[in-house]
Amino acid sequence: MPHNDIVIRKFRSSDRPDVRRISCATAFGGDTAVRPFDDDEILADALTLYFTDHEPSSCFVAERSGKVIGYIIGSKEVSSMNRTLRLKIIPLLLLKAFLKGVFFRKKDIRFFLHCASSFFKGEFSAPDFTKEYPATLHINLDKDARGLGLGTRLIENYMGFLREAGVKGVALGTASERAKQFFERSGFGLLFDKTRSFMRYQTGHDVQYYIMGRKL
Repeated sequence: MPHNDIVIRKFRSSDRPDVRRISCATAFGGDTAVRPFDDDEILADALTLYFTDHEPSSCFVAERSGKVIGYIIGSKEVSSMNRTLRLKIIPLLLLKAFLKGVFFRKKDIRFFLHCASSFFKGEFSAPDFTKEYPATLHINLDKDARGLGLGTRLIENYMGFLREAGVKGVALGTASERAKQFFERSGFGLLFDKTRSFMRYQTGHDVQYYIMGRKL
């Protein structure tokens, strides 16, 4: 049953710290024991910077009693988003990581080396679905905001937003079995999946990565 005291509204710049906080708290399944990367600023930049700073009009938050407890952020045009990532955000993140000494921390170096190994094995390659699914989204909730049907409300709100914008399809990636099942219940179908080994050294098993899509 929906909770009437939870409001879904457009993202405001003042919501940025909460979006970043939630993104870090839920990264790697929210399991700090297996989290391989410790710098919250760079992690939050990687997960949210494009959306909050370059396409804030495509972002929404869930608010309860004045507190942001969840978000759904995305892009109506992934091809444009990817250009901005390549030209602006990735160079900024690399520079910031260098200046903060990330590349000199043993734990972080180990993570990057395993990511590089997976990359060169082709484990990060995937088909281009942007022609049929030009949009994408990223959704997360605070731990105590789950089980309220809020994720479904955020998804359906976002689908309406994309339809009004004339977008014909949306795709996203997830490495969570639980998230995959949630998206399937929300009308998404499996477009592609691939095994990735970059977290095996930390968790003892490979990660199955799924790309899910929904036509609008």
